[in-house]
Amino acid sequence: MRYEIKGGNLPVVLCQLEAGEEMRCEGGSMAWMDDEIEMHTEGGGLGKMFGRAFTGEKMFQNRYVARKPGEIAFASSFPGSIKAIEITPDRPIIAQKGAFLASCGNVDVSVFFQRKLGGGLFGGEGFLLQKFSGSGLVFLEIDGSAVEYDIPAGDCKILDTGYLAVMDATCSIDIQRIKGAKNVLFGGEGLFNTVVRGPGHIIVQSMPISNTAAALYGHMPHPTAN
Repeated sequence: MRYEIKGGNLPVVLCQLEAGEEMRCEGGSMAWMDDEIEMHTEGGGLGKMFGRAFTGEKMFQNRYVARKPGEIAFASSFPGSIKAIEITPDRPIIAQKGAFLASCGNVDVSVFFQRKLGGGLFGGEGFLLQKFSGSGLVFLEIDGSAVEYDIPAGDCKILDTGYLAVMDATCSIDIQRIKGAKNVLFGGEGLFNTVVRGPGHIIVQSMPISNTAAALYGHMPHPTAN
């Protein structure tokens, strides 16, 4: 399979499939395709279906199989970036819920539970994340621009709520309360930060969709009580 990501901050990934190759995607992610490609909708068992629902994905996935060489395109659902990440048996990754766009190969998508409940309740990344393991290529949606870092063992990166998009499974998440009453009351950063500890690679996103939604809400007209 060959692919090309186009479209700037309104991205789409164009995938060229050879005969017999197939891809899986979140329902509604396919934008266009050649008629040499056939679609099959699958659930994959109740456990996986409910697991996908818990992490913000649709319960069913679509599998696209190429009868002959052809093109299929998958479009992002939000202005931002599409990242192609290679998954290997020794390098699973963890991503924010709702990040999955499409995959090829033997990529398994499962629910990842944060070890510390506080990290899910207050860290902004959510208690339920997605784990991608196996072998293949996965395409993930990033809110805004993607900035990547390698965090060495013993070091960490402190992130504001919602900015963590992807991390290696070797990383760990913790929650750090912002110190100082003045910082909490007037700093505008909330009560907690997300601390990602290495070793591992992380992808940070510049425009979390929750922040964008909150900003737009403030400019929308609201009904007044009679």
